Amino acid sequence: MIDSAISHIASELNRHLKSNFDLNEDVVVVSNIVGQDGSVAAHINNKIVVSLVNIEKDSVPFQQQNFTGAKRGIVTAPPLYFNLYLMFASYFSGNNYQKGLKLISSTIGYFHEQAVFDQKNSPGLDNKINKLILDVENLDMQNLSSLWGILSGKYLPSVLYRVRMVTYDSDAVKKQAPALRQPEPSLSH
Repeated sequence: MIDSAISHIASELNRHLKSNFDLNEDVVVVSNIVGQDGSVAAHINNKIVVSLVNIEKDSVPFQQQNFTGAKRGIVTAPPLYFNLYLMFASYFSGNNYQKGLKLISSTIGYFHEQAVFDQKNSPGLDNKINKLILDVENLDMQNLSSLWGILSGKYLPSVLYRVRMVTYDSDAVKKQAPALRQPEPSLSH
């Protein structure tokens, strides 16, 4: 489900940028900036790069068990709620640097206007995902430096978003339990 959420967000952003800047080719790519060997990924030149930088369990309260059914209850594992931290980085250099700044600015503007993706406003969203909410995350200079040190060591114009409400609900039945019934009224005094 994580891949579906990120792919959907990237696809919607790509559609927006292509339309606003009259581009023929995709300008958004989901990728690491640097590969495991330390080399820059070849396919990210002149692109807005979307990278997953953290997965965090959301501590939203939930019911321990979910019961459904008429005669017998079905017990399933409770859903898990996650926050995804997505970095949108502008990998444009030389004469294209200014274009990259325009695209990262437009990215911020788009997610300011379209901060929520749900089944109503985004029909291509995976049916298992109820809603995605994007919030800008502010990093101070020290944390920003640490993050870029982990990602590649070289800063790129970028913005970090927390994507809330990614839900894992396995629908796997753990067991069946008898349905709870109301006691019948007694006729004795």
